[in-house]
Amino acid sequence: MCSIYEEVIAPYWTKPALLAGSYISLSAQSVDSDQPLSTSHRSSSVNGTREPDGVTFIIIQGLSSLSERQMIPFVILLLGYIIILGGNSMIIFVTLTDPKLHSPMYFFLCHLSLVDMLFTTSTIPKMLAGFLSDVSTISVPGCFLQMFFFTQLTFTGHAILAVMAYDRYVAICHPLHYISIMTWQVQLLLIAGAWGFGIFTMLPYFIYALLRPYCGPNVVKHAWCDPSSIRQLVCADTSLDNIVGLVTATLSLLIPGVLILTSYVLIGISVLRMGVAQRLKAFRTCAAHLTVVSISFTSASFVYISYRVGSFSPEVRIIVAVLYTALTPFLNPVVYSLRNKELQESIRRTLVRFRFSVISVT
Repeated sequence: MCSIYEEVIAPYWTKPALLAGSYISLSAQSVDSDQPLSTSHRSSSVNGTREPDGVTFIIIQGLSSLSERQMIPFVILLLGYIIILGGNSMIIFVTLTDPKLHSPMYFFLCHLSLVDMLFTTSTIPKMLAGFLSDVSTISVPGCFLQMFFFTQLTFTGHAILAVMAYDRYVAICHPLHYISIMTWQVQLLLIAGAWGFGIFTMLPYFIYALLRPYCGPNVVKHAWCDPSSIRQLVCADTSLDNIVGLVTATLSLLIPGVLILTSYVLIGISVLRMGVAQRLKAFRTCAAHLTVVSISFTSASFVYISYRVGSFSPEVRIIVAVLYTALTPFLNPVVYSLRNKELQESIRRTLVRFRFSVISVT
């Protein structure tokens, strides 16, 4: 590491163009010798590519250690992303076009599908592009925007799950007053609150992160710009950064989690007073939502644990984070389609109409 610094970086510290040429020559040598450029080489050579005012771009390390095997996760991730977009787009389309699905539950489900699509789009396309290039770079503003939207959409998704839990509580515990309680104005207020929760929970940390000094290094040891990885690039004491990040993450999980738990405790108390047939109906009503909540919060907990346990390698953390990013948006359409007969019938009717329209055109 020291020899590379003395021979490559130090002579060109103020000459980014020559340094970039040195980096390319290092890459060429590694290819000629059939040995992939190591992370340490990449970090040490590129970290000098900066101007006196600070970092000018960010290197996303990703799963560079896989070298020639990167096409395997590329294909898997690409297929998963296509399925995520297709499945969630189908749910949005049928809920907007089928009058039988114009109810509060499907209105909230439509927004959850939209969040899942935006959530994956904020990270997966850049990851796919990184698999196809030797070095994946992103501008500093682009990196911070990616961090903001990824985290904000995560918080918004949790808030929408809390709103859907409240909707299930009203439907089961107050069925006779459901229509009068869940009016169109209330639906808009609840969904606006969910989006606002995601934005305003993330905004203080985002502004604080923007004001921190970043003078180098500029290698993010992750598959995208997430808060913990950006925090490691700060050229100052990060004790307060860690506290602010911990408080933000705790609030984003604790507030929706408590609301969801409270809703289901009240639902459970109400179900105990029902007959067997009514209990089964209530269970079918909540089954899909409970499944999605369990998957979402469990996977989020695994990601949090992987960051806090020091024995996990960066590659393991990246794989866990990628699974979290793709798993929940991938499973949401599957779970709701399998558990909900109304949605199944609507999708079937939509496909039949599409087939007849294609036949009539041909």
